[in-house]
This record gives sequence, structure tokens and C-alpha cells, in this order.
Amino acid sequence: MIRSGIGYDVHQFVEDRPLILGGVEIPHSHGLEGHSDADVLSHAISDAILGALGLPDIGHYFPPGQAACKDICSLRILEKCASLCAEEGFQLMNVDSSLVAEAPKVLPHASAMKENIAEALGLKPTQIGIKATTNETMGWIGRREGMAAFASALIIEKSFLSGL
Repeated sequence: MIRSGIGYDVHQFVEDRPLILGGVEIPHSHGLEGHSDADVLSHAISDAILGALGLPDIGHYFPPGQAACKDICSLRILEKCASLCAEEGFQLMNVDSSLVAEAPKVLPHASAMKENIAEALGLKPTQIGIKATTNETMGWIGRREGMAAFASALIIEKSFLSGL
């Protein structure tokens, strides 16, 4: 069986917090608000994987009020998603994602983000897609109030793979 999932996440910008995307600290005047490290990219990818598995979202596994989740590195969340994928008998094949923000420029950091995400998921960097776009100055993203991320994930049942 082949399955796909989609994920979406948003976080508001706040002062005095680092901006973490794909496990990489990006130089910027603001970071993202959240109980964890607020890595909007990793969160969208996590939800895409969990969705493909038909499991609850990351809030189920990493509740936003739980002390153990405070400031957690979102790469650990990705590792948990990869573990759940294996436990459910699936192989993660690839993820694709898009970041939406007016600033900062994130594509210069895409290679490092791909490396981190790939390592957390047990994939190769070539199996990770990261794109970035603006919101053309429209809405809350256009006003530079925050950032959004979309992601998709493709998984294949291991028994299907062994039959190929």
C-alpha cells in the first residue's frame, strides 16, 4: 500500500527568540513563538508523516503544555515520526515542503536543513524537498507577523516493497 499525507503549521514571530527551521538557526530579527523550538518546517513535515500513517497530529505525541516538551528540538519530533512509521510497517520514501514568509531568505540554508531533516528521518538529503515563497505582502504573513509551512510525505508499506 502506498499512502501520502499533508501537513501545515504556522507560528507567530516574537522578539528575543532564535529562528529555527529544519534544525538550523537562521539569522533573523525574530524567532517563532511556541512551546517547543517552534520549528514550523519540522512540524509541518511531522504532521504530513503522521497523516500518511492515519495517526493523530504532533500535539497528541508532544502536547503543547507538557513540561517535557518545553523547548524540545523539533528534530526529535521528526525522529519519533520516523519511528512510528517503522512501527506501523511503512518505509518513508520522501517529503516535500514549502515555507511561506516575507523574510528572512531561507534558501541559502536549505542544504543544511535537508541534512538535518534527512538524518532525523533516516533518509538521504535528496529525498527532502524544501522550497520557499512569499505571500506577496498579503495577509498576516505579508505583514511579517509570522511564518507558515506546508509539507507532504510519501510512505510505502514494507511488505509491498519486498514484493517488488
